[in-house]
Amino acid sequence: MTHIWQVSDKKEEQFLRTKVSHFAFTKNEEKELRALQQTMRVVMKEAQGIGLSANQIGIAKRIFVAQVPDKNGRMKWYTVLNPEIIKQSKQMVDMEEGCLSVPEVFGSVTRPFAITIEGHNLQGKKIKIEAQGLLARVFQHEIDHLNGGLFIDKCKDLKPHPRVHAKQ
Repeated sequence: MTHIWQVSDKKEEQFLRTKVSHFAFTKNEEKELRALQQTMRVVMKEAQGIGLSANQIGIAKRIFVAQVPDKNGRMKWYTVLNPEIIKQSKQMVDMEEGCLSVPEVFGSVTRPFAITIEGHNLQGKKIKIEAQGLLARVFQHEIDHLNGGLFIDKCKDLKPHPRVHAKQ
């Protein structure tokens, strides 16, 4: 399994806290990007996550993957290249978050309930996604990663994850 970079390693934390630049991709990069997407999906699922940014596995590409249930409860995959938030609701919501790069802790983070993002798909086609609830939160969390931010920077009450606490 590809290693998920973590804040416990100072070199890895420095990389995680560096903003990933937009990239111009060409048709001949599509195969490489598909392979990256597949690797990211496998790593995310093995780590039991619901979102993963390329910089979390040491790759400086502005891309994330996410898998979140749709309104019918079916799991849906998202892959977004060069994502940017272009609109956000005024309604703010607190929800507990955790992160594969900051294991064993979680805490409450306040974020907009709904957002609209723009980016590109793997074919280079421009896409726009309106998201709310959990999907909006995951998108914001992953875009924060790509901007060099971590949920612990916005967290109000960081605490040990219950699974870790139970092991003691």
